[in-house]
Amino acid sequence: MSTAKKFAGQTAVYGLTTILPRILTFFLTPVYVKTFTTNTYGILNTMYSWTTLLNPLLAFGMETTYFRYLNKHPEKKQHVYDNSFGVILLMIGILLFITLPWVNHLAAWIAIDDKTPVSEYALYIKLFISVMALDAICVVPFAKIRGEGRPGRYGFIKVANILIFVGLNLFLIFGVPFIIDNGLPGANWIAGWYRPHWLGYVFISNLVASAITVLMVLPELLSFKLRFDKQMLGEMLSYSWPVLIANFSFIINENLDKLLLGQLLSIDTAGEQVGIYTACAKISVFLNIFIQAFRLGAEPFFFSSAKNKNSGQIYARIMNYFVIAICVIFIGIVANIELLKYFIKAKGAIQRDLYWSGLRVVPILLFGYLSLGIYMNLSVWYKLSDQTKYGLYISGLGALFTIVFNLMFIPSYGYMASAWISLGAYTLMSVLSYVWGQRNYPIPYNLKKNLAYILSSAVIVYLSFVVFSRNIFVGNALLVAYTATAFYFERKQLLSIFKR
Repeated sequence: MSTAKKFAGQTAVYGLTTILPRILTFFLTPVYVKTFTTNTYGILNTMYSWTTLLNPLLAFGMETTYFRYLNKHPEKKQHVYDNSFGVILLMIGILLFITLPWVNHLAAWIAIDDKTPVSEYALYIKLFISVMALDAICVVPFAKIRGEGRPGRYGFIKVANILIFVGLNLFLIFGVPFIIDNGLPGANWIAGWYRPHWLGYVFISNLVASAITVLMVLPELLSFKLRFDKQMLGEMLSYSWPVLIANFSFIINENLDKLLLGQLLSIDTAGEQVGIYTACAKISVFLNIFIQAFRLGAEPFFFSSAKNKNSGQIYARIMNYFVIAICVIFIGIVANIELLKYFIKAKGAIQRDLYWSGLRVVPILLFGYLSLGIYMNLSVWYKLSDQTKYGLYISGLGALFTIVFNLMFIPSYGYMASAWISLGAYTLMSVLSYVWGQRNYPIPYNLKKNLAYILSSAVIVYLSFVVFSRNIFVGNALLVAYTATAFYFERKQLLSIFKR
């Protein structure tokens, strides 16, 4: 039990440093939907979707690989760090070489509306290439900080990054117009270059925040030495490339639907559809926050616990409580959706109703994230057993599912098709990971109990959202009943953990 308590403590620390930045970013959503039209907001999320799609290629699976080889060769920590960081520097060089000469062509290709000039898209791409390069530089230094057990430093840098990003957003969207309107010092100079409601200020804020983050991890960057352990590097690359493909496939599942909406729908409606879908998807951010916090705490913990003779029981116990927690959050978000929807309340009844018309996708997306969280928990088996090829197979099949069915159904059903397909892809990945994992690296998960919690949470969400028409009082009563029931059945185990 002490091991589970230790894991809970680590996850709580990473969770806090993950939740705070994501909440701060989440509070930018109402700012954006009030500042930009649905069309412009669609462009914003299209750009970030492309960035998210490309980031795994730059990271090249080196974060997971770093943890694996740090525990595999604890006497060669510096070699592991040098190899990992060197690979990412090479990937950044390749990115710059193959993108910068073709910026204008890429801009014309990714455009999702006919109102924004191609030159604007080209500028956005240049800003995002810079952001991606700076963020990639920080991947291994952040892994080094986590591997050394310094969540405080990790959290401080992450929170500082998001505070800078949010602060610059608010200053450029609200602060600068205030200076101009009130004739404050510098108003005339600022008025000469400032563009009201310009989307590019969001991206500039991101670039500045990323640049300052690089400066904050400078001690870790300076510890890099340009030398490579060739034998270890070959082993690391053999381990990492399936992780890379798996991560890339996962990002396809997460973001390709938004990109395909922009490409497959009419140019007259694509931007609006992407804007509505991505805005409503923001409501599910709280569940995704928990999943990411879990991953940050779980990955180094799972590797460090692999040699424990009771590791299988530990992983199974963690899965039990993870399922309960994620189901409670799932129900809680849906129960309070009538409050959360005000975070995407735009100016004017027409724009407001456009955004709120997409609320029906939220429970579907949340259930998809629930399945994703379970898959991330299950994926420990192929990482610990050095069978990362299975991660490639599972994520690859999930990506194929996403691509094929989105291409088939988006033209007819729009973003509703994307939501259901996302759920289907993550469910498929969870099932495959469980079946193959039990064959190759058995872990004694309590399948019946976990399925009971998952299916009962889905029933309660259906009752709350559909049968009782999103009534906030009924929804929260069902939430309390579910939580109390779960605590009743798990009380002995939970109390034994807290007593130690």
